[in-house]
Amino acid sequence: MEGGVRRIKLGSQGMEVSVMGLGCMSLTASAYGPAKPKEDMIKIIHHAVKSGITHLDTSDCYGSHANEILIGKALKGLERGSVQLATKFGIKSLVDCEVCGDPEYVRACCEASLKRLDVDYIDLYYVYCVDSRVPIEITMRELKKLVEEGKIKYIGLSKASPSTIRRAHSVDHLITAVQLEWSLWTRDHEEEVIPTCRELGIGIVPSLPLGGGFLALGPKLVEGMLDEDLRKYNPRLQGENLEHNKILFEQIHKIAEKKGCTMSQLAMAWLLHQGTDLSPIPGSSKMENFNQSIGALSVKLSP
Repeated sequence: MEGGVRRIKLGSQGMEVSVMGLGCMSLTASAYGPAKPKEDMIKIIHHAVKSGITHLDTSDCYGSHANEILIGKALKGLERGSVQLATKFGIKSLVDCEVCGDPEYVRACCEASLKRLDVDYIDLYYVYCVDSRVPIEITMRELKKLVEEGKIKYIGLSKASPSTIRRAHSVDHLITAVQLEWSLWTRDHEEEVIPTCRELGIGIVPSLPLGGGFLALGPKLVEGMLDEDLRKYNPRLQGENLEHNKILFEQIHKIAEKKGCTMSQLAMAWLLHQGTDLSPIPGSSKMENFNQSIGALSVKLSP
């Protein structure tokens, strides 16, 4: 349990990761705002790994490739085997919301990510958004070839329905993990997607475990948003919806006070107690916020 962070088996294919990962999206220009100094962001990655976090999550579309390049630079100061590197492909154009699962595109994206990350292999390679034009079985077959060639180790899906997960998992090479939004604030997938993953022995990677910051800051999140922060347009943070969510935030805040922890620590601890088959990936561009998330590992939820 290096750095005090235990490891778990993610899925049934043999992959092991730290029980908590690091979502790297906000380390470069993103939907949350402009880029931060690269040197500071690399320090966060190194600090996370020294703390015992081995699961790093990025994508080829974060910061228009800049995120993968940043991760590649950070990895230069680390032993490659000390981290499990996850990245994603499938979003061809953020502007037009165009996705692609064609075999040629799958391979081209993988080759490009390997170059930007400057690594020989990717531990976990996700289909970020499923292409409805291309049967998932066709996309999976190309991913299987990449596994056989040693370019990727494990295959994941993101934003996938239960039926798509089942179809993808029935192809020769099985799905290791499904990434989905899951938190105290967002529990839509508990009814169908999560039970499907558990039935099939697929690991779960909860993204936005702090609700994009709302479970850490509550109404203050809205007050401090920059103009370029796309969270401004989240219906849950507007008008009457925001008023209802303020009440929810206050209720959770009272529980956190009783437990002697912060809101973000309570939210992360709750998620970590939902099973032994998941590795949430909180993200932050501030060292103190990352340390808050790590603190959740010592929070006791029992009375």
